[in-house]
Amino acid sequence: MPDTNEFKITQIVDNGQMVQLTLIENISTEPISQKQMIIENVSKKLDSETKEQVMPLLEAILQAQPTVNIKSYQQTQITIAMPKSRYDNMGRPQVGNIIEVDLKKN
Repeated sequence: MPDTNEFKITQIVDNGQMVQLTLIENISTEPISQKQMIIENVSKKLDSETKEQVMPLLEAILQAQPTVNIKSYQQTQITIAMPKSRYDNMGRPQVGNIIEVDLKKN
């Protein structure tokens, strides 16, 4: 895992003296359907002969079910509070901007 990650600003709270930034990891997540996950997991467990018999039936059953998309990755969210002068020195990034956060342990 790299020591520096990009985060997208999702919220800014400015009370005049302190600024609080809420950040979420800047990673594109691809939704995966629950149906697809079931088909893939069942397919892994069956031998080819059984798969030929079971998969058409499973696909027919799942076709009648609603599609539920889930995110395939849980994003990290962090909140940073800093003095307003520090925020100004950073160039006053806004919601939607990307910033890098150094995650090295000292």
